Amino acid sequence: MSQIVLLGPQRLSPTVGAEVQQRGISGPVAIITAGWQEREEEDSEFREVLAVPAVNLKLYARWESIRQEDPEFAELHRNRQDQLRQLSRIYRRRLALLRRQARDLLMMEGSSELLDPERVDAIAMLKTLDAHHLRRVEEINDEFEWAVRPGERASVARHRVELAETLRGCEAVAIAGGHVAVLLNRLRLFDIEPMLRRLTVFAWSAGAMTLTERIVLFHDSPPQGAGNPEVLELGLGLIPGVVALPSARHRLKLEDADRVSLMVRRLSPARCVPMDEKEWLEWSEGELSCSPGLRVLRPDGTVRPLEMS
Repeated sequence: MSQIVLLGPQRLSPTVGAEVQQRGISGPVAIITAGWQEREEEDSEFREVLAVPAVNLKLYARWESIRQEDPEFAELHRNRQDQLRQLSRIYRRRLALLRRQARDLLMMEGSSELLDPERVDAIAMLKTLDAHHLRRVEEINDEFEWAVRPGERASVARHRVELAETLRGCEAVAIAGGHVAVLLNRLRLFDIEPMLRRLTVFAWSAGAMTLTERIVLFHDSPPQGAGNPEVLELGLGLIPGVVALPSARHRLKLEDADRVSLMVRRLSPARCVPMDEKEWLEWSEGELSCSPGLRVLRPDGTVRPLEMS
């Protein structure tokens, strides 16, 4: 069984090398930087921090190669992505209305006896919308897999075989951040998830998000948009019961108890875990462990140390 280690952001305070060393891993380590897109191969600092032999799987470059070799598949893939983008626009419009109603009810003063059932119902409506959106995304993805059968296309199958062979010779995998949707798409296209289940995996930022059961996009003060947390789609599900929130200190208004409470209650029963610099959360043999002081968002709107049960 693999070990899954989620880390805080690495750009300013890289810790992945120390975590690799602490677990006695001597390499080679496969590195995945597809979320960086065109900068995928700019990995010299990454390799230096790891300080063990490493091989870049180049998932983004492999996708670019497939696009050139198999334009029919590239067009079908683009059509699927267009569907998903349109669905997301519809979801965000519905989400904005329901979330505003729920937040207004949480902030409203009055009789708890009257307000609490309405608050519970408003949050239930948000949870229902999130679940519905995830089902619609899965329907589109499943239809694509059934109709197009990527793994049976020579352009894709060749890369899957090469990647499986490379990963058989690796001791661990390190997955960096970047564009989370791009990263998740490449991991799925090349069927990386089954290969991760026998290795130690280190992941941070978008990489950490892809390994959870449900990917949630969040930013309370974005440059544009309403700042409503939204579910993107299901992740790879390698670490259960956790919603990873990278750089939460900078992206969430953790002092706003109503905002925190609404997010936690909406995403329950999963635990909302902020992942900031120098923090880690590990899933191994069915149990969670974490760095001292790692916090979790609470239904009452507070942020407290994560308690292992």
